Amino acid sequence: MESKSQFGKILKSARLKSKMTQAQVAVKADITTNYYARIERGEVSPTVEVINSVVQALGIELNFPLKKTK
Repeated sequence: MESKSQFGKILKSARLKSKMTQAQVAVKADITTNYYARIERGEVSPTVEVINSVVQALGIELNFPLKKTK
């Protein structure tokens, strides 16, 4: 749950720096405003495709380390 919340905070910060509304990001990412808002709040786990669309809409790169599980 924590990772969804952290991801949402990152998206919100990037959106505010870009001076975009949730609706503007959603339109650019081809998702609903409600769904985007739920992503920001950490309520849903978006697919890789949606994450990619949102990141592109915001004009940011998303880098995170992959960890091997036992």
